[in-house]
Amino acid sequence: MALIAAYTSPALAHAFPFAGILLELQRRGHRIRMRTLPAEVDRMRMLGFDADAIDPAIGEIDFDDWRAARPFDSLVRLSELYCARGRLDGPDLRALLERERPDLVLTDVNTWGAAAVAEASGLPWAAISPYTPVLRSRGWPPFGPGLRPMRGPLGRMRDASVTRTVLDAATRVSMPKINALRAAVAGLPPLEDFDQVLRRAPQMIVTTAEPLEYAHTEWGPRVPMVGPTTWEPLAAMPRWLDEIEGPIVLVTTSNDFQGDTDIVRVTLAALAHEPVTVVATMPAEARLGFRPPPNAHVTGFLPHGPILDRAICAITHGGMGVTQKALAQRVPVVVVPWGRDQFEVAARVEHARAGVRLPRKRLTPERLRDAVRRARGMQAGVDAVAAGFEAAGGAGRAADLIEAQLHEQTR
Repeated sequence: MALIAAYTSPALAHAFPFAGILLELQRRGHRIRMRTLPAEVDRMRMLGFDADAIDPAIGEIDFDDWRAARPFDSLVRLSELYCARGRLDGPDLRALLERERPDLVLTDVNTWGAAAVAEASGLPWAAISPYTPVLRSRGWPPFGPGLRPMRGPLGRMRDASVTRTVLDAATRVSMPKINALRAAVAGLPPLEDFDQVLRRAPQMIVTTAEPLEYAHTEWGPRVPMVGPTTWEPLAAMPRWLDEIEGPIVLVTTSNDFQGDTDIVRVTLAALAHEPVTVVATMPAEARLGFRPPPNAHVTGFLPHGPILDRAICAITHGGMGVTQKALAQRVPVVVVPWGRDQFEVAARVEHARAGVRLPRKRLTPERLRDAVRRARGMQAGVDAVAAGFEAAGGAGRAADLIEAQLHEQTR
């Protein structure tokens, strides 16, 4: 039995994939020492983990990157924010390691200071990435704007131009700050680019899989894709859910407020007279400002599984967690990306022919209604994605990889 220290960022979309992996490791006899967002500590303890809260100041840093007008601005702003968090999460993890002396450390891909501390510790270490990491990949578009894959000379020219003007430019601005963080929290030497930062972990486990994800042949065995690992909390579902007759369309917004309330507003208008019931979950608790139509229920956080069991389509903001959850339950999706990695999620859904991407600038009731109709005709692509997830192994495969790393260290 090993003692495994797990450190997550303050986001449900990251804590829940961690929990799925940790539950499997716990089932195999390992002890889990976890730090996570304060609101989830009690829930994690109920799962049997020795859990406490990350430094509360980390969650107080306002993530306003969604306001950025360009992908370059968004990448630079995210780098600034993760460095600001890193100056706190690095010392926070170090205190945990010094007190607990774990056998292995798991860090979140977004906890940059904690990752530096784990690297400097000399302990077995793995990173968990609940979304596609910002790694360069030959033959595929650069991460960020959600470009459609384009083959041939024109595609290579386009990708090279965007890489130069977005990714390379953001790297030049961000790497001095990242290197300063690594030096300050862990005394580590500078690195040249963000690929090197991500690849410092002996392995980075990515919780997606082909054919939703592109075939990244050069990622190699140190960046395995295991498929979704998301755990979902048990919760009393509202009585009105049982009373719904007929098909359901789920619509979601982000767990962290990103100004994406219009996704729900437009969905309610688009489907008000359709023979469906709309269930809208708005966990950031934004307000609509009007009464929903008779065929709609608007609520805060709810586990999506019981809703998706009866859904014919899911309209998402492009969050990796809910989008993959819908596809895993063989529900087609319409993705209206709002920011961050959501443009890339939408591009992959489109590429896999498992749903429809609808840009926010084109979000109207008429277009959304048509997108739902088209997505429902893509069941073959949805089924292929679901099969790919199942084949990737999920939490069980992630636990296998982590245990293999433990065994390698003790040989």
